Amino acid sequence: MSRNEIKDFQEIPNVGKATKKDFILLGINEPFELVGRDPYQMYSDLCKLTSQRYDPCVIDVFISAVRYMEGGAAKKWWEFTSERKNHMGNQ
Repeated sequence: MSRNEIKDFQEIPNVGKATKKDFILLGINEPFELVGRDPYQMYSDLCKLTSQRYDPCVIDVFISAVRYMEGGAAKKWWEFTSERKNHMGNQ
């Protein structure tokens, strides 16, 4: 299946019902809309919209989904943890 053919967020590796709801809350209604998104900004926006602070591993899931939709390999979400920590200064 081509990435353009993905119609449901849950077809993306690491994306379950909760992440699908997060994307929709963020105004992202189709998987292809993840292309070019900033996962760190998505996380920040989610926290602001809900007035909650989520576990930073949510960022890892966002990174994995964005990268996958941009053509990257399917990887486990925790394979992006070190990237997040480097980007955010070990948060």
